[in-house]
Amino acid sequence: MNYPIWFVPAFGGGLLIALVAIVHVFVSHFAVGGGLYLVLAERKAIKEKSQAIMDFVKKHTKFFMLLTMVFGGLTGVAIWFVISLIHPAATSLLIHTFVFGWAAEWVFFLVEIVALFVYFYAFGKMDDRTHQTIGWIYFGAAWMSLFLINGIIDFMLTPGSWISTSNFWSGFFNPTFWPSLFFRSFMSFMLAGCYGFLTATFLKDEEARHRMIRYSGVWALVSLILSVPAGWWYISVLPDKARSLVGGASPTITRAATVGAFSLAALAGLVMVLILLHPRARTRTLTVVVMVAAMGYMGAFEWTREAARRPYVINEVMYSNGILKSEVERINREGFLKNARWVQQKEITEANQLEAGRELFLHQCFACHTVGGFNNDIIRRTKNMSYGAMRKYLTTIHEKRYFMPPFVGNETELKALAAYLTAGLHKKPLADDGGAAGDRGTVLYEENCAACHSAESIKPKMKGWELAKIRAALDKLPALNPAMPEYNAPAPDKDAVAGYLFSLNNPGADSSAKDQGATLYEENCAACHSLDQVKPKMAGWPKKKIRSALDKLSALNPAMPDYSGTAVEKDFLADYLAKHTGGAQ
Repeated sequence: MNYPIWFVPAFGGGLLIALVAIVHVFVSHFAVGGGLYLVLAERKAIKEKSQAIMDFVKKHTKFFMLLTMVFGGLTGVAIWFVISLIHPAATSLLIHTFVFGWAAEWVFFLVEIVALFVYFYAFGKMDDRTHQTIGWIYFGAAWMSLFLINGIIDFMLTPGSWISTSNFWSGFFNPTFWPSLFFRSFMSFMLAGCYGFLTATFLKDEEARHRMIRYSGVWALVSLILSVPAGWWYISVLPDKARSLVGGASPTITRAATVGAFSLAALAGLVMVLILLHPRARTRTLTVVVMVAAMGYMGAFEWTREAARRPYVINEVMYSNGILKSEVERINREGFLKNARWVQQKEITEANQLEAGRELFLHQCFACHTVGGFNNDIIRRTKNMSYGAMRKYLTTIHEKRYFMPPFVGNETELKALAAYLTAGLHKKPLADDGGAAGDRGTVLYEENCAACHSAESIKPKMKGWELAKIRAALDKLPALNPAMPEYNAPAPDKDAVAGYLFSLNNPGADSSAKDQGATLYEENCAACHSLDQVKPKMAGWPKKKIRSALDKLSALNPAMPDYSGTAVEKDFLADYLAKHTGGAQ
């Protein structure tokens, strides 16, 4: 809101950050674990008096220096560049909150650079003990960099009591600090082993090559095993809403978790193969596959951590679009455009409504949605919604999809955004009727479901479903898919939506709840009880009494079997009987 928007419609900010961040994280964690690997591998060479292993350590150090200091330095700068362009408000808040932490980290990073250069260029030119000391200094500085960055990064997900105290240490030693530190430390050691695999395959001395591959394998496997309980500990201390997203409420995290699970299994299996398999099977190709699996595992964790913050970029403090949670009420009263510094449309008129809507989209939606791009394409997401349905959806978007921020602004601005998302992107008419055109079921479906499920996509999935099954499903959506929120609507609205969904595969069929009740009566009751016989016996019974009786038929008459239909089917049947016996609805 207080900064201009870097608009890259095809990629979007989130995808660019993810691509740069995952690569940098993969290298920066190696910079930590690899430091310890170098020192201990050198110690192994000294202890075993193996010149071949010592030569390997020297070559590995050169590779390590070029990858972590040169390439890692470039990706580190790229991270700052990208986040400053895409999330300047969050970047500013982190810098101002943790200025001492950043300064300390940069000091340790300088120590890393100097120590690594001395370690590499003094290889073989100083006594072993001094050289090892330089290596330990490097590792200590690298791990302290991880220690400091870990506190700041995890603050974004779990700021803890900092929200009320604004205390540096409360924010730094936040609820996920320690589990994350352990997890990242083990991951850095695991990556050191994986990188060791790769460089060891270039050793010409066959015996040394196989010894170092096995040595690296033990590193990777032990660290990988230890990372699993640390990761579980990390998840266990997440806030309830974040844990819910990790548990399946977020489709993004579900996909990331799937990648992570497969990568973990592949990584563990491949590492064990490299350790136990015949030496000739330890090929360079296999080690490259190990690296890919390791990157998948690490990337899945980072993607999950990022997505678990949603709808915030700093949990409970700043939404992913840069709007502070504490300012939402004021902006809703005064208007978003009036408070935004980098917009041209300060007042909305009929002539500039679409352009104002576009500016609202850029400032409130573009942080996560591209326009015709690769990630969360807003055109595809909104193609099934009318203007009226979009208006209603935007009013409750955060309640329906927790991981999406609420719309912030006044009613006129909400209409402008709805207009841009429908008329602006899809050339749909602006019918200012407060709802979509069509029957009640169609309207409700557009307002509540169409943003994620087009009629074309849902139709084959529900082929063969009876109306009662569809209606029952609407009462337990999260049980069908944790990513779907509860549909908290009155029963008549659910009946209407069920009828609409039923009609997709049964065009022309009468899909009302009352007619479904008639069908159920004919199938389950009419063989023994004609409607004319039942009417006088149940005359005046209220629907509630009829519904209760359907739960205990054998108690009313031992000759009648209990009705084994679902609760929704019993509701339909009770509706039907109440209608025909004169009972109150």
